[in-house]
Amino acid sequence: MKLKLAALTVALLATSGAFAQANDTLAKVKASGVIVMGVRDSSGALSYTLGDGKYAGYHVEICNRIIADIEKAVGRKLEVKYQSVTSQNRIPLVQNGTVDIECGSTTNNATRQKDVSFLPTTFVEEVRIAVKANSGIAGIAQLNGKNVATTTGTTSVQTLRKNERATGVDFKEIFGKDHSDSFLLLESGRADAFVMDGAILAGNIATSKNPADFKIVGEVLSVEPIAIMIRKDDAGLKKIGTDTITGMIKSGDMAKVWDKWFMQPIPPKNSRVGLAVSESTKTAWATPNDKPMEDYAKK
Repeated sequence: MKLKLAALTVALLATSGAFAQANDTLAKVKASGVIVMGVRDSSGALSYTLGDGKYAGYHVEICNRIIADIEKAVGRKLEVKYQSVTSQNRIPLVQNGTVDIECGSTTNNATRQKDVSFLPTTFVEEVRIAVKANSGIAGIAQLNGKNVATTTGTTSVQTLRKNERATGVDFKEIFGKDHSDSFLLLESGRADAFVMDGAILAGNIATSKNPADFKIVGEVLSVEPIAIMIRKDDAGLKKIGTDTITGMIKSGDMAKVWDKWFMQPIPPKNSRVGLAVSESTKTAWATPNDKPMEDYAKK
């Protein structure tokens, strides 16, 4: 009996240790020497693939800064592995430990905060509409009877449907599996419009074969805080990530990183997104916080 109790005690301790480490990324990466960064293949200049397993972008660079500070905290060099995620699987992959830090284009909202945590907002996005330049579409009213593309697992078309100007506008929603697929629906003519975060639209237009063939039109559908995502109740990583981001803001590095990815030519085509930092983003930087989208809607 004593042996069985001892074995049970060891098993329970091991299990509790596993649960503790599940929400302790610092302990996990210190033990393994590996950290997994969740990245997107086509989230504009925020996070995108260069091919051959390489990724770049505004959030990728910020995450690399955070990882450098994690290395200092755990006292060892870490191997960084990239895990491509989609709008559908990004939250489950963070929750189950496959991804340690998600550096894509995720909106921080109250529903998601029940499942994951977010670092301070680094980008405040405006959801817009992209169309072909010769389409004649100038806003929501012209979407009646049209095919509207969006990416599976995102909230953009839900936001469009809730917009008061969309009352009585009947359109068909079609889905791309990722942002590049959604843009292809527009590019190929299968969709008349692509509704998504403005930076993602601008990034996909900038890297398209003929950028002049497309334009962003119409009303700002919503204002959304975009942030780097981590596991819920991961206090150690939350503190390091927050300290890194606030430090970058105070030193002026955040503005420089923005300029690098949104105002200067970027690889692989040396194209320029041309997206100046918005007043909403500057406000978020002025008072770093992890407030959800719903708080922005109250203003």
